[in-house]
Amino acid sequence: MITLRIRHKTTYRYHEPVRLGPHRLILRPRESRDLRLTSSVVATMPAATVTWAHDVFGNSVATATFGVMSDLLVIDSVAELQLEATDWPIFAIAATAADYPFVYSANEWIDLGALTTPQYPDPRGRLRAWAEGFVRSRPTDTLSLLKDLSLGVSSWILYQSRDDEGTQSPIETLDRGWGSCRDLAVLFIEAARSLGFGARVVSGYLYNPARAQEVGTTHAWAEIFVPGAGWITFDPTNRGVGGSNLIPVAVARGIAQAMPVTGSFVGMTDAFQGMTVEVDVTSKRLAA
Repeated sequence: MITLRIRHKTTYRYHEPVRLGPHRLILRPRESRDLRLTSSVVATMPAATVTWAHDVFGNSVATATFGVMSDLLVIDSVAELQLEATDWPIFAIAATAADYPFVYSANEWIDLGALTTPQYPDPRGRLRAWAEGFVRSRPTDTLSLLKDLSLGVSSWILYQSRDDEGTQSPIETLDRGWGSCRDLAVLFIEAARSLGFGARVVSGYLYNPARAQEVGTTHAWAEIFVPGAGWITFDPTNRGVGGSNLIPVAVARGIAQAMPVTGSFVGMTDAFQGMTVEVDVTSKRLAA
């Protein structure tokens, strides 16, 4: 078990006071058997009225409503949690799903719904053909196929941090040969969906003190639903299976639904000056 402190600070600056619209905040880590949240505080400047709800995926979503104009907006989230995930998990996959291809039960198929449907156009079937290249035989071992597909993404695509908004389509990522963590996650998810798997994107944080350049970052990865085992975590960027160093905040059908902070303002078209994001993920004993 490890105790972590996560600080996620987002700052917006404007050239002149603007009227701030409601902001949607997805910053509270998702509690589970492996993750116990001990505290979570979200503060804003200027002060806001904050209300909480759960979205359709069960994510904790806060809505901040502001009553004054301002040339500065700061959203500061601090969470403390205990993470207890297995480094090398064993997945109890149901016998009916041990080999690919398999068929989801009628209830699973209904409940997975859009999570089995590719979200990006692939009119020439290029992504499906690429994904099929990892299917060694029919039948083939389901977990091995998914591991090969995840490793294939990181082998084909060079990781490159990208600060601009949005996500590349899977075809763009294949053509360019590089992408951010969210681009790699989306490529893996869409490839898995093209093979008939239910998949969802996960947004959160990565804690890995052995690799300093990755400590204190927002991160995106994937989960695949396999009967018996449930949602299995795959991190194509870091070639990981299981979530021993991952702190999930939101799960969604698409990455745009899991953005940490979204909102609007009313002001002159050139009022926006810039935005900065600071993320600090440390063990509690180092955060004192």
